Amino acid sequence: MAKVEIYSAQVCPFAQRSRLTLLEKGVDFEVIEIDLNHKPDWFQSVSPYLKVPVVKVGDDRVWESSIINEYLEEVFPEPPLMPPTPGQRAIARIWIDFANSQFIPAFYKLLMAQEGDRQREWATQLVAHLRFLEYEGLGKTSQGPFWLGDRVSLVDLTYAPWFERWSALSHYRGVEIPAEYTRLHQWWQAMQARPSMQATQQPAEFHIAAYEKYANDTATGISAQELRRT
Repeated sequence: MAKVEIYSAQVCPFAQRSRLTLLEKGVDFEVIEIDLNHKPDWFQSVSPYLKVPVVKVGDDRVWESSIINEYLEEVFPEPPLMPPTPGQRAIARIWIDFANSQFIPAFYKLLMAQEGDRQREWATQLVAHLRFLEYEGLGKTSQGPFWLGDRVSLVDLTYAPWFERWSALSHYRGVEIPAEYTRLHQWWQAMQARPSMQATQQPAEFHIAAYEKYANDTATGISAQELRRT
């Protein structure tokens, strides 16, 4: 098998998604750490969007974390991280899309909002998303500890980095995951026990420091710029 390289940054939850996938697959890979505040001149030749993650496997070069993860699922099919039937895979992709299009933008919009009214608006929206995950997601799709049952899947790996970073939301915006959302809390406990999570996670203090510029809306990275335009 060709050498596997991932261009990553410890601070980036999207990159963590793909490192989690590689670890869950048991793939031997090399991490090329990118300083997102001082990107090397050659990085655009690797990443057209100037973002991490990017994965290289032989002649293949893939970017965008959700696409990377499905690519890795095809190239390294064992152990499977997607369900076996088309219908079940469609459900998994629906929840991955919900993370990308609804949950994650609300997370950042709340963190970047400066006015009290806007903070309350986005906090309400984010908690509504949590309710949807609790009752329409975990409450209906799984009888096991993970999103789709007894085995971890790409859905779990899609959401986990933002639950790890909830400490930043708690610190800067005072928003907690409601105690009554027991399935979410049980799921997060199960995820934290995964060796892949333990190998990639950072302490709360790391995330609080990393998201300070988001919280005061002075972040200048590409993701922050994109969020301001939406």
